[in-house]
Amino acid sequence: MRKPARTFQDLIVWQKAHEFVLLVYKLTKLFPKEEIYNLTSQH
Repeated sequence: MRKPARTFQDLIVWQKAHEFVLLVYKLTKLFPKEEIYNLTSQH
C-alpha cells in the first residue's frame, strides 16, 4: 500500500504532468524561432 502524499510533488498526477511539461519545453525548443511568437500570441 502507498504512503499518503506529504506534498503535492508526491502525487502521481503531478509527477506525470511535470514530466509532460518538461517534454513539451524540450520539443518546443526545436521549433524555428519565427514560430515562437505565433504560439505565444494566440488568445
